[in-house]
Amino acid sequence: MPSVKEITILMKVPTEEDTAIITKAYYFAEQAHEGQKRLTGEPFFYHLFETGKNLAVFGVDARTIVAGLIHDTLEDGKASAEEIEKQFGAEVLFLVEGVTKLGKLKYHGIERHVESLRKLFIATAHDVRVIIIKLADRLHNIQTLSGHTNHEKQKRIALETLEIYAPIAHRLGMGKLRGELEDGAFPFVYPKEYEEVKTLLKQRSKVDEKYLNKVHRSIQKEISKQNIRDKVIRTDRRIKRIYSLYKKLLRYDMDIEKIHDIVALRVIVATIEDCYRILGVIHGMWRPLPGKIKDYIAVPKQNGYQSLHTTVFTGDGGMVEIQIRTEEMHNDAEYGVAAHVLYKDGLFTRIKGGNRNVFKKKPRWVTQLLEWQSKTSRPDEFIETLRVDFFQDRVFVFTPKGDVVDLPDGSGVIDFAYAIHSDIGNHISGVKVNDKFVSLDTKLRTDDIIEIETKKTSRPTAKWLEYAKTTLAKRHIRSLLSETDAQQEKKLFSRRFKRKNS
Repeated sequence: MPSVKEITILMKVPTEEDTAIITKAYYFAEQAHEGQKRLTGEPFFYHLFETGKNLAVFGVDARTIVAGLIHDTLEDGKASAEEIEKQFGAEVLFLVEGVTKLGKLKYHGIERHVESLRKLFIATAHDVRVIIIKLADRLHNIQTLSGHTNHEKQKRIALETLEIYAPIAHRLGMGKLRGELEDGAFPFVYPKEYEEVKTLLKQRSKVDEKYLNKVHRSIQKEISKQNIRDKVIRTDRRIKRIYSLYKKLLRYDMDIEKIHDIVALRVIVATIEDCYRILGVIHGMWRPLPGKIKDYIAVPKQNGYQSLHTTVFTGDGGMVEIQIRTEEMHNDAEYGVAAHVLYKDGLFTRIKGGNRNVFKKKPRWVTQLLEWQSKTSRPDEFIETLRVDFFQDRVFVFTPKGDVVDLPDGSGVIDFAYAIHSDIGNHISGVKVNDKFVSLDTKLRTDDIIEIETKKTSRPTAKWLEYAKTTLAKRHIRSLLSETDAQQEKKLFSRRFKRKNS
């Protein structure tokens, strides 16, 4: 039988009040779901308990864990809203109602599915903890997916996890969770490919890990020699997750010999200054691979990820990736936005009434998504926008002023222009990428600096639709082309009318 201590022991220094309210929620949920079974045959309460444990691991506050433990009691009719508010307060009720509304719409055709997703993203904008609870719930569902006897349902849940939930975790900076969701879903969506990659990884990772141990010892020796051992908190190894490896293998014709980051070494240090100092030590030992030094501390990824990455030639024919970051950066890389739920660094603020955790400044993708979902009524278009514009792999490019623009992989200069502003996109006259003029069909790469030149007389042509990738850009181009066609038709009609009556 699970124990409430298994949850509280995972929390970061829980108070007596935290322990008391979590214990209360534990027994409340256990009683509410007494006698209920999951399709796996285990008591339904076990699922709620595991959801609560996942939330504790994410590092969220006690009331979010409470909401995770009791999030199904309202939907199943085992408890009323009034009872939940009386027992646990308005804040917990708000979270439970948020998750309950997301869970009510099941798959009954694409329209119902899209409506559920719309509510999901609106809830994310209003209170990020709602989506965190949903992700904790989904993680346990995917971990127990083999217990389902319906293979069609297994594949549907797994595919939805790969296409929607794992990318959301990535967007929220929750790297560890994203990897767990992807690896859990992978064998159900692509079983043959899963087995193939698993075999390749097993053969290669043992060799790489042995080599990494050798590199690790060399670094430790050099750190000791330079008397900076106190700067390093710890070092550890990271083996590339199997689904992430699969996606990379697809880019290299499934040739695993071309993948150099199957295992990587992490160096965790105390301060940002120490990050750069250790990078200097490593580059003093080995020659870095050109183009493979990434400074995500000075320029964080859009989801907040920070770290220094370098790939070095180790002098014996081998290459190894090394990541250097602070303890705080490492925690953020693992748990992302969940690590900030306790109002760390002012990322969130309370709305009036004190029961909601909202972004002080919404991430750009949340704002874009809310704008887009309010403008489209076609379910197929909405799903396609999610897949292409919001949940694909990303490229991170810069304006001349140094602002970062986040675009789907494969985006071009036209997509960049429309991402800045529709007026800029509509009046492109020339484009520079890294100070060189380029054609309008140019695809962008991470770290490119783009400068758009405009003229009032410039207008999109039908050819632009072939160059654009994002739905946003295509929508603006089609709109202006339609407007131009209508104006030309109107002029033509006017000329004919004048000739007829002259």
